[in-house]
Amino acid sequence: MNSLSVLLLLALAGKGAEIPGAVLHVPARVITGVPGHHWFGYYDKLQFDPSGRYVLTAQVGFEGRSPEPSDTIRVGMIDLMNGNAWTELGSSVAWGWQQGCMLQFIPGSATKVIWNDRQDGKYVSHIMDIHSRERRTLPFPVYALSPDGETAISVDFERINDLRSGYGYAGIPDPNREVLAPADAGIYRCNLESGRRELIISIAQMAAMPFPDEANPSSEDLLTRKNWFNHLLFNTDGSRFVFLHRWKSPSKGGVGGFATLMYSSDLEGKDIRLVDGSGYTSHFIWRDPDHLAMWTRYQDEPGFFLFKDDASGTAVQLGEGIMTRNGHNTYLPGNQWILNDSYPNKERMQEVYLFHLPSGKKVTLGEFYLSPGYKGEWRCDTHPRFSPDGGSVVIDCPVGEQGRQLVLMDISSIIK
Repeated sequence: MNSLSVLLLLALAGKGAEIPGAVLHVPARVITGVPGHHWFGYYDKLQFDPSGRYVLTAQVGFEGRSPEPSDTIRVGMIDLMNGNAWTELGSSVAWGWQQGCMLQFIPGSATKVIWNDRQDGKYVSHIMDIHSRERRTLPFPVYALSPDGETAISVDFERINDLRSGYGYAGIPDPNREVLAPADAGIYRCNLESGRRELIISIAQMAAMPFPDEANPSSEDLLTRKNWFNHLLFNTDGSRFVFLHRWKSPSKGGVGGFATLMYSSDLEGKDIRLVDGSGYTSHFIWRDPDHLAMWTRYQDEPGFFLFKDDASGTAVQLGEGIMTRNGHNTYLPGNQWILNDSYPNKERMQEVYLFHLPSGKKVTLGEFYLSPGYKGEWRCDTHPRFSPDGGSVVIDCPVGEQGRQLVLMDISSIIK
């Protein structure tokens, strides 16, 4: 690409200089701003309404430290058809830097959103209609929602907060803090209509499972280590979900002092299958009801691999020699493109890109500078998320002195 092409793209981006240090390859613009810092969090939630007009976001008044129990964030939405106007919907004191408060549109609904909060010493969730403002509160927090919007799966956020900063919520101590593998904590199936919650898989149950031969480290006594669950996600038809069973393992394998096994389960918690027994499962997404794409190690090779959810443990590599760095991967509608990003390189640049599966070609959308202050728990991963038609992408990105904000990129010309 010559210098004139770059200048034209920057002009189309709508003042590319709004994003200091960024190198833009598609039209992009900042859609939030002061007062406050804005972000959404994880890449596997519905940030857009079905029409693509409204974009959900959280707003906070500080950065660079862990949330305290009294720290409140505002939740709201940006109207892309009304000058990026902000509409506040509510607030939350149950949130983390990586996944916010699980704010998301409810699948199958054009107007209803849900987010987690803390009330009367308990974690709860609120469902609100963005137009009528009618709101009701459920007696449990949510982690992931089924595609029909009727069921949620949840975990013990107080335990996650104790064991993995940035992903749980401050404010309620883990009642099982001294218990390595509690039998009364784990994965819950929740009904969004009735408010009923049921424990379907306990931590103790999974800690007692036979350790897979292929795992690295090769053997662990999980009943002597602190165990927890994280990163749950329904498959595309809602018949199963996947979860990560993690445990503290500072001296053996894993990343960040813990190791991982990936399992899938039916909604009764009965048909539990080991999907990836390597011990290194990281970011993942369902391609369809039966296949998962993930960053892991397969036959001692790191990379993105497509696993079939059949307990066979076999996989095929995706983007060999191209998608060589861990990132937050999703499939655009139609499953022809993978949307992905990368962690900062030596120059502190985070790349956001598309990978075209039929051709094996990679298209870089932009590279975004992450200053050294964004690190550890309060780092700002881009976590790219796409619009319902797949033509737009929103990321979380520091914008100079404004701190983290939302950046909207137009990718319609690429995917067409």
